Amino acid sequence: MYLPDRSENEDRSARLAERALPEAGLPEAKTAEVARLVRLTVSHDPAADDHDGQVLCDADLAILAAPPSAYAAYAAEIREEYHFVPNDAFREGRAAVLRHLLGLSRLFRTPHGAREWEATARYNMRAELELLSI
Repeated sequence: MYLPDRSENEDRSARLAERALPEAGLPEAKTAEVARLVRLTVSHDPAADDHDGQVLCDADLAILAAPPSAYAAYAAEIREEYHFVPNDAFREGRAAVLRHLLGLSRLFRTPHGAREWEATARYNMRAELELLSI
């Protein structure tokens, strides 16, 4: 279960996969790969030769490149998810996340993601950041 007030959600999900997948018959090597990929979504920093990691990280960040109206709905859902955080603290924390992402040299690692999603994602995040500072 995803808990928005916890920072170890990805690790908890990876540990669950490590327990449940072998029970479902998945070989140890594939189970380890699933757990590795889940943990990779913490940093979104796959190695240059990690195609599977690049694809997964791009997919995980793809919502950032949604059409602006869909991105606005996504941003509203994030605020709702963190409803327990006071407004000022939420704005400060969310702005820090957006600034971090915008500071990355590239968000998307696959050629398709870089070509098709990077500019829109950056536009969406800059627009959200601007709204958070109002």
